[in-house]
Amino acid sequence: MSDTPTPLSRRQFCTGACQVASSAALATVFTACSGGASSPTSPSGRATQLGVSTGQFSGGDVRVNVAGTALSDVGGAVLVQSTAGVFLLARTGPNAFSAIDAICSHESCTITGTEGTTYVCPCHGSRYNRSGQVLAGPARASLRQFTSTFADGIVTIAL
Repeated sequence: MSDTPTPLSRRQFCTGACQVASSAALATVFTACSGGASSPTSPSGRATQLGVSTGQFSGGDVRVNVAGTALSDVGGAVLVQSTAGVFLLARTGPNAFSAIDAICSHESCTITGTEGTTYVCPCHGSRYNRSGQVLAGPARASLRQFTSTFADGIVTIAL
């Protein structure tokens, strides 16, 4: 028996090289988007998940009950889920609220995190203020704002 390796054909070499390159590219993508310890949601370690509230869609509006949620206090914010969409709702004053679209303008991920008064997208780390303006990319476009009113413990988001 000979210890001399069998030479590879050009086709075998190219096939193997393509497989190695493809595997390396996939590993890079999965590592970058894995949401592990280096996830853009919490690069400072302070980002937290928003509480979730259910919004009732009726007559072109979404109604959200404030009682028992983070919205009970000025500065509190929640992710509102409804059949009309998902919204970021924050209490900005005793009777004032900001309501914005919860879908990141970068690649349509649902924004679920907050760091102080900054909303943080979990996918690529875009940051928005409570008015939906971009503070840090990769997002470039602001989030859509909605008019809201408050009466009898209910916030109404006008669509």
